[in-house]
Amino acid sequence: FWHELFSRSMAVHKAPEQSGMPEQGVVHCKYHQYQVVGRLKPSAQYGTRKSDIFKMNVFAPNKIVAKSRFWYYMSMLNRVKKANGEILQINEVFEKKPQSVSTYGIWMRYDSRTGHHNMYREYRHVSINNAVSKMYQDVAARHRSRFSNVQIVRTGQVPSSLVRKTSTTDYLGNKVAFPLTHRVIRPSSKTFKKTFVARRPRTCFDH
Repeated sequence: FWHELFSRSMAVHKAPEQSGMPEQGVVHCKYHQYQVVGRLKPSAQYGTRKSDIFKMNVFAPNKIVAKSRFWYYMSMLNRVKKANGEILQINEVFEKKPQSVSTYGIWMRYDSRTGHHNMYREYRHVSINNAVSKMYQDVAARHRSRFSNVQIVRTGQVPSSLVRKTSTTDYLGNKVAFPLTHRVIRPSSKTFKKTFVARRPRTCFDH
């Protein structure tokens, strides 16, 4: 009995979910999409006329940053600040089909050293979260713009007929092929593995 109980406890201890190991087959990204719902607190001074409920989709690393970005946009667009408002609900939005690759369009605005600029970018990925994470890295590398200086106006999936960027159209179609100029042929199992062979390995298959 004790031996069986000990073996079960060891099996539970070695589980990937318990040990913190990353799950296989899942693409982890830095930014997540959150749906934040908030409003201005009803008061006797203003009544309920200005207590409209606002819903906004925000990309952030966690819920705390998502709330902060929500109040940033609320203060700029609706003149409602955190001291006079309240968060009603915050939920993370997940992708419906994270196994399929799609083209995502991102309409964004960023602040540079010289002024404000509007931009449209396209990325091919398995989810909008990965596309947004790639966009933040791309803008930081090309335009030296930080996370706090980038405002995402709109996101959406772009059909193949409406794709604009040349870097994206190269990957469309059913006849996309990439040459394998350097391949290392390995044995199918350890049984056929050899330490020394008579011929030098051949890795180039151009012809």
